[in-house]
Amino acid sequence: MTDANMSKSGAVPVPRKSLLQPDARTKRRNSAEARFRAYGLAAVGIGVLALVMLLVSIVGTGSGAFKQTYLTIPVHLNEAKLDKKGDRELANLKKVTTIGYAGVLKTSLNDFLAQEGIEIDGLSDKDAGKIISKEAAATVRNAVLADPDLIGTTQDFTLLANGRIDGYYKGRVTMDSAELDGNVTPEQLMLADALKERGLLKTKFNWAFLIAPDASDQRPEAAGLGVAILGSIYMMLTVLILAPVIGVAASIYLEEFAPKNRWTDIIEVNISNLAAVPSIVFGILGLAIFINFAGMRASAPIVGGLVLTLMTLPTIIIATRAALKAVPPSIRDAGLGLGASKMQSVMHHVLPLAAPGILTGTIIGLAQALGETAPLLLIGMVAFVREYPAAWSPESGLFGEPSTALPVQVFNWTQRADPAFVERASGAIIVLLIFLVAMNAVAVMLRRRFERRW
Repeated sequence: MTDANMSKSGAVPVPRKSLLQPDARTKRRNSAEARFRAYGLAAVGIGVLALVMLLVSIVGTGSGAFKQTYLTIPVHLNEAKLDKKGDRELANLKKVTTIGYAGVLKTSLNDFLAQEGIEIDGLSDKDAGKIISKEAAATVRNAVLADPDLIGTTQDFTLLANGRIDGYYKGRVTMDSAELDGNVTPEQLMLADALKERGLLKTKFNWAFLIAPDASDQRPEAAGLGVAILGSIYMMLTVLILAPVIGVAASIYLEEFAPKNRWTDIIEVNISNLAAVPSIVFGILGLAIFINFAGMRASAPIVGGLVLTLMTLPTIIIATRAALKAVPPSIRDAGLGLGASKMQSVMHHVLPLAAPGILTGTIIGLAQALGETAPLLLIGMVAFVREYPAAWSPESGLFGEPSTALPVQVFNWTQRADPAFVERASGAIIVLLIFLVAMNAVAVMLRRRFERRW
């Protein structure tokens, strides 16, 4: 070693390292960051995959609910059976029940099959008539009551096919399964194929699924979401009117005006606790207060709306307070410095700037309320509701007749034995998801519309 390689003190100098060449510690840190990004990407991928699998399962099962098989045949409205007195009096026509119309339909179908020369070995006239839905008799009866002059004529009617026939064209029923099924026979499926070849049996979009009321266990092909959608609309209107007003007002008071003492601390703790309380507890509360104490009618949409309002309030209050806290104190100080009162400073400056967060929290709370089932079950909204309210008015719909809701209708259909109701339940979930996606899209648009930067 020469004198040139030694420092004045005699120590060997440490060679300098280039910043372009990472040392072992930097390599470990970069590797840890890369692993963390990989873990995060894997978590997102798993979540997206689970969501896709869920959507594929629901859409694959429920898409069939939006299609239905219909049979078009000429029906002779026999005067001897439908209007024995021949006076066309509505009171007398109403005495003929759907059982009488079912006989007319069966006779008309068998006559039509004989006229067209359609014969299936081993198929009796009685079994041939069973390919028509039991709802068809009510459809024809309603048409006759609306226009009694149809009696005695032959009219073409497009009627619902039996649920098993509909399932045959959706893959739920096969020739092999029909041999073991007491509700359909292979011969009936052969008859359906013969009618389909002649263009008399068609599967098309089913608007009735969205507007028709529920149906009994014997008529899954006629079950619809009309009453459930109307009930959900009435309940959400109640929540929309009450929850944002009460929640935002309470949040403004607690955040801007309330003194900071033990009582407000207790209130804040209880609001946070209520946000974590299971929703079924709110159902018990609604049952005790609104039905048992206040005497409101069970299954009425107003009761469901009030229960959902109580459940939504903590979510709206917490979101609103967070939005108010996010507004810089300088905004408040600037308003007060220019001579504005405390109320004016809050209403004219703080609240507009917090509006995006408030609107987002409100709509998320409403979306949560739309999908709740447990509290509605406890107040009786699981009841079977066959008809729309007698009067299309908020008074009748909100306070009067019993109703149901979309999530409760899903629960109701999953409890029934017929496989067609499983398809209906998945279809109802699709409708519910569309509502939820729409509400969240509105939240995003409102946030962007009212968002301000400072």
